[in-house]
Amino acid sequence: MDKEKRIGQIEQKIARIKEELGKIGPLRPGSLTRQYRDPENGTGAYWQLSYTRDMKGRSEYIRREWVRDIRKQIATHKRFKDLIDQWVDLSIEHSKLTMQIAKTKDRK
Repeated sequence: MDKEKRIGQIEQKIARIKEELGKIGPLRPGSLTRQYRDPENGTGAYWQLSYTRDMKGRSEYIRREWVRDIRKQIATHKRFKDLIDQWVDLSIEHSKLTMQIAKTKDRK
């Protein structure tokens, strides 16, 4: 494939990623688990959100009525990270191709 054509495709993909990122709503990192105060008997259930931020582990209790919203926020955070990773990968490829094209033009 022509390098300049590939650069155009990469730029289009990055533009779509930026558009999707602009639509992202509330997000939270972490994992939500159900814990028990008495695990042997399975009683005293509660929800716990655990995550790492600024290199510190954190845990928060989550009320039952917020579990659904927190799950959505966690899913949104995963989508956000996935989009950012795609953007970075595409940007690296774009940079390499741009340098290769410039190198080829310098030789001529």
